[in-house]
Order: sequence, then C-alpha cells, then structure tokens
Amino acid sequence: MKKTLLFLSVMFCFTSLVKAQEFQVGTNAINVGVGVGGYYYGYNVSDQSPVFSVSYERGVWDVPGPGVVSLGGYLGHKRFSRNENFDDYNWSYTTVGFRGAYHYTGFNIDNLDVYGGAMLSYRVYGGDDYEDYRSRPGASAYAGGRWYFNEHIAAFAEIGYGSAYLTLGATFRF
Repeated sequence: MKKTLLFLSVMFCFTSLVKAQEFQVGTNAINVGVGVGGYYYGYNVSDQSPVFSVSYERGVWDVPGPGVVSLGGYLGHKRFSRNENFDDYNWSYTTVGFRGAYHYTGFNIDNLDVYGGAMLSYRVYGGDDYEDYRSRPGASAYAGGRWYFNEHIAAFAEIGYGSAYLTLGATFRF
C-alpha cells in the first residue's frame, strides 16, 4: 500500500509539471485500447477475449460551450467460444465505425481532455453458424477522458458501448 501511494504521489508531481494543451481544432489522436464487458445477446459463453480496439479522431471545429468537435473512425475485435452439449462454437465480431465527439475545453486543467460522443458502426460477424448471429449495423454513445503525461502521450478511459462497456488504453497525439 505504501509503495502504491508513493508511486501515485511521484506520478502526480511529475504530471503536474507537464503542460500539454487540451484537445483543439487540428489535433489528431490515435487511441489503442483493451475493453472489458459487452458480450452480445446475453448468451453464456465458455471463453471470450477482451475487446482490442484502435480509433482515430481529428478536431474539426470549435463550438460554443466551450468545446471542440472531433470526427474519426473506430475498429474493434472480440472473440467468443461456447461449449454446448459437447459441441464447440467459435465466433467473433469486428466492429467498424464512424465516431463524432464533443471535447469540453472549459476546465482550466492543461492535461485533461474530457469528451462524449456517438458512433455509427457495422459489426461484422465471423465464425460458426449458430443461432441468430449475423453482421448488422449498430449505434452507440460513449463518454471518456484522457490524462496527458506529456504533449504526445496520454492514458484514456471510455465507458459506453462500441464493442465493450469499459475501455482503457493509451492515446498518441500528433
């Protein structure tokens, strides 16, 4: 416990010295994340992978509020397996989506980026023919935040439902 508190204290002191700008028009960001939760249709599964995802966004315009709107894309993948009556079923979903987000820039905290948005997607099904699994369009909403450790690297967390209920990862800004 003492080591954890010491680590967090050192990280807080280190990151408080960093003065990264919040999200703005022209900012490009790539998120690489691992998500948990969100298996489809409520079926019990024997095994499932986390959701591996990558997304890109670019700040495209300022809006009153204050804030910036970003547009971008999303790609996520999740694998499942199920053993039912000695039969094994394996399937996966790859989610391809178009995202838009509103980044609130009104906080006076240089390292923080908070945002919320929506995604239109298409879930591509692959695997064994089982029940009603099939490719289909989808829509989702999400909210998230990033904490920049320096001008180019941040940790992020998102809640919502693209392919997972909670996604954690790293952001690379350029």
